[in-house]
Amino acid sequence: MSLAEKGAPRGLGGTLSAGVQRITGSALGPYQSAVVRIGFSATWLLFLLREFPHRQELYGPDGPWSWNLAQQLIANNHAFTALLWSDDQAWFEFVYIAAMVASALLMLGWRTRTTAVLFMIGVLSLQNRSVFMGDGGDNVIHLMSIYLVFTRCGQVWSLDARRAARARAGQSGRFGTDRVGPALWWVVGLALSAITFTGKVSGGWLLFFWALWAVHGVWWFLNQRFPQGDPRLLGDVVANLAHNAALLVVMVEACLIYATAGWYKIQGTRWQDGTAVYYPLHLDYFSPWPALGDLLSAYGPMVMLVTYGTVAVQVAFPFTVFNRRVKNVLLVLMIIEHTFIAVALGLPFFSLAMIAADAVFLPTSFLRRVGGWAARARDRVLPARAASGTELPEQRRAEQTTGTEQAGAEEGAEPLAADPSAART
Repeated sequence: MSLAEKGAPRGLGGTLSAGVQRITGSALGPYQSAVVRIGFSATWLLFLLREFPHRQELYGPDGPWSWNLAQQLIANNHAFTALLWSDDQAWFEFVYIAAMVASALLMLGWRTRTTAVLFMIGVLSLQNRSVFMGDGGDNVIHLMSIYLVFTRCGQVWSLDARRAARARAGQSGRFGTDRVGPALWWVVGLALSAITFTGKVSGGWLLFFWALWAVHGVWWFLNQRFPQGDPRLLGDVVANLAHNAALLVVMVEACLIYATAGWYKIQGTRWQDGTAVYYPLHLDYFSPWPALGDLLSAYGPMVMLVTYGTVAVQVAFPFTVFNRRVKNVLLVLMIIEHTFIAVALGLPFFSLAMIAADAVFLPTSFLRRVGGWAARARDRVLPARAASGTELPEQRRAEQTTGTEQAGAEEGAEPLAADPSAART
């Protein structure tokens, strides 16, 4: 038994070694990354469905931001948008529908390595086409769609995890019977080749997309040729590093959003005198329920407390993320605040985007418990499916366990090493 196992204090070298082992040996926060994936893809899908009758005015040829104006802006800032490859109506409809399909597939966790990239393309294509549409929630989705590309967000609660569990239960090669993955990789490669020769995409974006395509091919080759060898382990280390770095960026991004929002509010006179919440409740643009706004603003001291409370919570949140109990209390207050904004001010998609960003800080034990509740509710709704035994033991344990083991990885990857500290997130 080692000194560390006997309880002897470890030196700085041992602490650093344990830290390196933790960030390279496993993809941390599998449940948090899954919730972020589901939350943002569902928010974007619901937004596109809600605005489907108005899509022409938002991002199409009938919008106030014309195709020529958008083309001039993209020529200056070099942002990516597939909608400017052609001004044909059929192309616009194709991109809009493809964005909805990619969102739905990512939410379900189908081939998350590919659908995460397609989801990002859909978000960037629509939002960069009309930069003045949307609200703060759009900016959050814009950033998170890029970060999700680098995460292993299909480890749990996904079709990828279910397929990996079935492959392990059948004791077959994880890629031996998989025909969809390689076929999808070749189709994407052909599409990328066609786009390259058209000259519609800048060199930087082409390099980025080709690098992603090549990395996915190398990953498949390592799993096929060296399923238990050192090259496969090296690929896992690189993937874990990318995932953990991206998850850290998501956390930092959420903290920056709240910190900057809180400190800017402090500088406003309406927030200083405690009346800032009052005025939006009486604006026609932010009053879907005028009677509710009148009721909420009828009591002055309550409005003042809500105003000061909002500032205090937003400013304090980044400083409390290292204290589990205080952080969890503030998370509840944040979610209540965004729910209030969604109902009282008529900004549901902004609120959903922010709640999805907050979900990265939710405790693992709570998320496991929610997964167990969802599994039991599904079994009650579909008793025939549960009795038929179509659900595998590995999958059920991944959904209902309260231990520290991690479920299968996305795209048929091997189960990751257990993270004993995950439950303390």
